Amino acid sequence: MINKLNELKSKAVESIEKAKTVEALEKIDNTLMGRKVGKLNDILKGIKDLSAKDKALVGKLANEVKTVISEKLEEKKKELNKKTLNDNLEKDFIDVTLPGKKIDQGSLNPISIVQYELEDIFKSMGFMVLDGPELESDYYNFEGLNIPEHHPARDMTDTFYIKSKVKGQKSKVENKQVLRTHTSPVQVRAMLKYGAPMRAVVPGRVFRNEAMDASHEHTFNQLEGLMIDKDISIANIIAVMNKLLTGIFKKDVKTRLRPGFFPFVEPGFELDINCLICGGKGCSVCKQTGWVELLPCGMVHPNVLKAGGINSDEYSGFAFGLGLTRLVMMKYGIDDIRHFASGDLRFLKQFS
Repeated sequence: MINKLNELKSKAVESIEKAKTVEALEKIDNTLMGRKVGKLNDILKGIKDLSAKDKALVGKLANEVKTVISEKLEEKKKELNKKTLNDNLEKDFIDVTLPGKKIDQGSLNPISIVQYELEDIFKSMGFMVLDGPELESDYYNFEGLNIPEHHPARDMTDTFYIKSKVKGQKSKVENKQVLRTHTSPVQVRAMLKYGAPMRAVVPGRVFRNEAMDASHEHTFNQLEGLMIDKDISIANIIAVMNKLLTGIFKKDVKTRLRPGFFPFVEPGFELDINCLICGGKGCSVCKQTGWVELLPCGMVHPNVLKAGGINSDEYSGFAFGLGLTRLVMMKYGIDDIRHFASGDLRFLKQFS
């Protein structure tokens, strides 16, 4: 039995030294020292058959073997744990002095950048920022704005019509809807909801059946403006427009106001700005005229006030439709409107 104990100790020490992981070490511990399946306990089961003298010798040796094996197990366990910790530290080590990896960041479209600037300018003047549907009814897009069916003014804003059958009708009755040609439909919607007095701007996309070129697109952005109160006059239009242009361009801009016909205003005007691309010399953007049509404006037509549920004898107002996309072109010197929707990241990254 003494030989068996010495042999067990020798093999145990050898196995422990060869262990590569803590899991392997735990398996060795269970094999050697386990109460039910441990090899040491198997050997000690024969002590009961020994003499009193041999029992003392074997018991003493057994305790020594057990102590040696336990110490070797603990020593090896500490060694393996330290090695695992060092391996993890080496694996997870980060050299903070190395340059970091570049993270690509997106950027706002220049139209969005200018839109947010405009919203801030108008908020400072007490205007609300409203929104409206891009798929609009024929009524709000035309009828409610004093543009009845077959009116020649509809040719100025040729658009895309959507036909849908009216629910519950067996006949081929159709309800006309359009991709809105301007942000002006929100004028009537806002008046019906908020009444008077009121100040509001409406940024958004509009759609027209246009022949595309450097200054025309089928999809572009506008910003509608509406102010209704008592004793509103053309002077209010000029004051607001000057505040707008000075705020967005951060400098004085040469403008001109000329008569223009728009069914939803009376009188109506065209506000042009001196072309900032060519400095008024003439280019493809301004069609060689030196001027860029920026926004139609005028005093809100009494019929539009009536459609909005407002008494035109008590209240008056002005409205304008700012060509937001063209304003952006002027601000950043962009010579082709088609760049905005091209999806060319080289173009967009210039504004990040």
